[in-house]
Amino acid sequence: MKLFIIIVIIRISKAMNFGSSCRDRICIISHILEVAKGGGATKTRIMYKANLGHDQMKGYLTILTENYFLYYDLHTQTFKTTEKGLKVLEAYNRIGDMMKASPQQRLVQEQRGGL
Repeated sequence: MKLFIIIVIIRISKAMNFGSSCRDRICIISHILEVAKGGGATKTRIMYKANLGHDQMKGYLTILTENYFLYYDLHTQTFKTTEKGLKVLEAYNRIGDMMKASPQQRLVQEQRGGL
């Protein structure tokens, strides 16, 4: 399951070709998922919190909803991170933690069954 999530993140990242940016696409995706988790977020909130232009935001929201990482609630007009999106966010955060860890800490994480 973990490998599947990583592969999906990479596929989404490659599918989104909105021009060059200083941040990578996976980082932007994680920001969007983070903003929308919990009570959800409006398009405006996502745009400002993830520091995106309107066209960029629309593109990311389309891809993330088509892949069931976000759900759009018509009643509240907000986007909410789905269970699948939360798993992607968790995997992204764990990978980030592993990259920050020392080689010795990474070895311990791998032995405990981490990513």
